[in-house]
Amino acid sequence: MARPGIPADGLARDADGVSRCFWGASDPLYVDYHDEEWGFPVGDDVRLFEKLCLEGFQAGLSWLTILRKRPAFRAAFSGFDPARVARFGERDVQRLLADASIVRHRGKIEAAINNARRMDELLESEGSLAAYVWSFEPEPRNGPTEWDTLAAQSPSPAARALAKDLKRRGWRFVGPTTVYSFMEAMGLVNDHLDGCDTRERVERARASFARP
Repeated sequence: MARPGIPADGLARDADGVSRCFWGASDPLYVDYHDEEWGFPVGDDVRLFEKLCLEGFQAGLSWLTILRKRPAFRAAFSGFDPARVARFGERDVQRLLADASIVRHRGKIEAAINNARRMDELLESEGSLAAYVWSFEPEPRNGPTEWDTLAAQSPSPAARALAKDLKRRGWRFVGPTTVYSFMEAMGLVNDHLDGCDTRERVERARASFARP
């Protein structure tokens, strides 16, 4: 079923005939993110930790807002090196609350610091964040990947399971919707729509990706 402002097939086509998921064509920054990052599998702990943090900061906001602020976030959070963020204290919290280039939300800032500290515990038990999150990779979806199908199936059971386990481990701002967005972005699922020109590139990248 078509929705206001969204093509019936969920795809946008540019003047060169390139087809993209509709959201990936709405801003030049989104075009690059959609074509070169979103859905490609990631096995690097720092990138995975960064994405979990930024998805938490996105809660209640658009991803484009966070994407525009991502360089500032990286500078403010020491490149999202979990070991460094884990050492942040109240002085850092005050510094971040005063930084207008990021999202100044005490709860989200403190959650990122808390999650960095919980990361140490996770590494002790799981070896790496990558090995941990990829252990929740769901089976490939049966049937077509269409906009209405994704909307009906999000968040997935795998995302709910990962969110529940992260919360059990003391992580914050990791609800099922946040975690599902993380899984989409980091390539644990390929949610590029059927007909999107990036979908097959992501499929090839996932096929050749060495799971941690």
